[in-house]
Amino acid sequence: MAENGTDCEQRRIGMGREQHNGNFTDSSFLSEKKRRDREERLSIVLWRKPFITLQYFSLETLITLKEWSLKLWHRRGVVGSLLLLLSVLTVAYYIEGAHQQYVLYVEKKFLWCAYWVGLGVLSSVGLGTGLHTFLLYLGPHIASVTLAAYECNSVNFPEPPYPDKIICPDEDGEGAISLWTIISKVRLEACMWGAGTAIGELPPYFMARAARLSGAEPDDEEYEEFEEMLEHAQIAQDFASRAKLAVQKLVQKVGFLGILACASIPNPLFDLAGITCGHFLVPFWTFFGATLIGKAIIKMHIQKLFVIITFSKHIVEQMVSLIGAVPSIGPSLQKPFQGYLEAQRKKLHLKTEGGAPQSENWLSWAFEKLVIVMVFYFILSIINSMAQSYAKRVQQKKLSVEKTK
Repeated sequence: MAENGTDCEQRRIGMGREQHNGNFTDSSFLSEKKRRDREERLSIVLWRKPFITLQYFSLETLITLKEWSLKLWHRRGVVGSLLLLLSVLTVAYYIEGAHQQYVLYVEKKFLWCAYWVGLGVLSSVGLGTGLHTFLLYLGPHIASVTLAAYECNSVNFPEPPYPDKIICPDEDGEGAISLWTIISKVRLEACMWGAGTAIGELPPYFMARAARLSGAEPDDEEYEEFEEMLEHAQIAQDFASRAKLAVQKLVQKVGFLGILACASIPNPLFDLAGITCGHFLVPFWTFFGATLIGKAIIKMHIQKLFVIITFSKHIVEQMVSLIGAVPSIGPSLQKPFQGYLEAQRKKLHLKTEGGAPQSENWLSWAFEKLVIVMVFYFILSIINSMAQSYAKRVQQKKLSVEKTK
């Protein structure tokens, strides 16, 4: 009896080990399959598989439009109210009357704010491109206003959109230009851009929150990396992993002030803060309020001060002088920068010089072409991202079919 009991116990332990090994093998197989599927998705780009990419992009677009249509139908009451409000505003916009001056003012301000909010959302969301619209749009805009303010000794430019045609006012400026004067001039567009970046941080938060509440595995690779990071928190050795864990712990333990601290400085890891807040069910207004204050107020003033100080008149002149001091190539590099600054000064005084057209500087030409290339790449990345999303749908469908067999 004892021998039989011992044999049974040994068989039970052996079966347990086999079962454990089987689970381990299945887990390793699934991990390897996920890795292969991810590599296969990343290879679906226009310059490698153009026909498949365009086909998947079209199918993903149709699926997305269908999902949005269903969501709008389920919220048809809200949609109907918005359409009614839009109809009233349209009638007020086209009917003549004394209210038109206020309508035009609101329209101008709304479009100007919407433009910068949209650029902020694109900069934060990026859609896989890393397109930072501060470097392409807001930074050059603040720099242009700064240079013009010192040249004109005034900030009484025409109302936006003045980045395309800043012209010095006819009246002479009063007193010296201060940092606060320039900050006040660009505050609206800078804060709107910062608010847009805060709005762009919401998708990771909502995705992680929905995944935690539903218990389902989210269709997002960043969230999978976040969960893996939490699992291997004790053995993290490299600097990047430790930095991510530091952000996660700061947000989780400190709450509002931790989120505010992460949002108030240029922080490439802030997407992790959104995922962390969603995963640990941080209240929406705690997350969004801290993010909005940090990005639209604190961080934007830091960035504005940096750009304004960098492009102050005496700093720019010193930088051009230092470029000229470079041995051998200094004078040849200095000449185009001097020409660009002189052309900008002439454009600012266009009224007083009879409106003569100015020749285009190669720096302006190069910047315009850079913007065109970045926008073109941005569109390509959207196509590739949506095609890869459809490929992931196909892979998940195949995996679910295999599991049911």
